[in-house]
Amino acid sequence: MTTKVHLLADDRARPLTWLTSPGQRGDSPMLLPVLKTLRIPRRGPGRPRHRPDRVRGDKAYSSRDNRAYLRRRGIKATIAEPDDQRANRRKRGRAGGRPPAFDRAQYRRRSAVERCVSKWKQFRAVASRYDKRDYIFNGTLTITAIVIWLRDTVQEPSETT
Repeated sequence: MTTKVHLLADDRARPLTWLTSPGQRGDSPMLLPVLKTLRIPRRGPGRPRHRPDRVRGDKAYSSRDNRAYLRRRGIKATIAEPDDQRANRRKRGRAGGRPPAFDRAQYRRRSAVERCVSKWKQFRAVASRYDKRDYIFNGTLTITAIVIWLRDTVQEPSETT
C-alpha cells in the first residue's frame, strides 16, 4: 500500500528524473532504470547527456552489480558500504577483494537529494499521497518538480564578486 520514489537530483536540490516502485520492493534494483531515464540537454547543439559525472547514493543502492555498471560506464560512485557487505567481504579474506573507494566529502553532498525530497513534501498532495494510482501520482510529482524548477531563480554567484 506504499510507494517509494527513486530520485536523481542535481547539486541544487532540483529533481532531474525519478521512478516510483511498490513500497516492498528493494532500492538497489532501481538504480539502473533511474539512470537510464536521465536526459540532460546540452546548452548548444548536440544530443542530451545520458551519463552523470558522479552518483552519490545511500547504503540501499550498494551492490556489486550497481558498482560494476557504474565502473563500466565511467561514472564515479560515492555509495556507502553496508555493514553486512563489509563483514562478508572481510570474512572471505583476500578473496573478498579490496573495499570500494569512498570519499566522505562527496558523501556529505548527498544531502541534495534529501533536500529535494523535502521540497517535494512541502506540497500537501505529495506529502500525504492522496493519489491512489501510480500514473496520477507521477503527474503530481511532475507538476511539483516543475514548480520547484520555476522557484529556483537564484542566480549562480559570479566569479568577480
